[in-house]
Amino acid sequence: MNDDLQPLALLLAQAERQRYDALAEQLKAETARRAAEAQAEQLVAYRREYEQRWSAQFCREGKIELVRCYQGFMQRMTQAVEQQERIAAHAATQAERAEAIVRGHELRVAGLKKLLERRLSEREVIAARREQKRRDMAMASA
Repeated sequence: MNDDLQPLALLLAQAERQRYDALAEQLKAETARRAAEAQAEQLVAYRREYEQRWSAQFCREGKIELVRCYQGFMQRMTQAVEQQERIAAHAATQAERAEAIVRGHELRVAGLKKLLERRLSEREVIAARREQKRRDMAMASA
């Protein structure tokens, strides 16, 4: 590659490295999102099972101390579910942001590749014209 295209090639290499770094960050964000959503789903499922188990217990006997304990636990459980849902929503936002960053890097890389290809193509056209001109001059002098 010619020396005047070297800076463009270096810029492309840097953009590709940044894209790979952004892809790694996107993967981390997506993994965190999935984990947060899975934990939120597990908490909701556990709360549902707990409610079902204790509703049957209350049908048999409903001591007031037991009911208060249940209500207190269910209140804390609801708070935990809500907090985990907020964490999952935040993780989803981070994953979306990381995806947008990757798209930006991909566009930059694609643009730089296109520019480099266009410059190389222009060079080939110029070289072909020079060669043709050289041949024409050689034919004319012969």
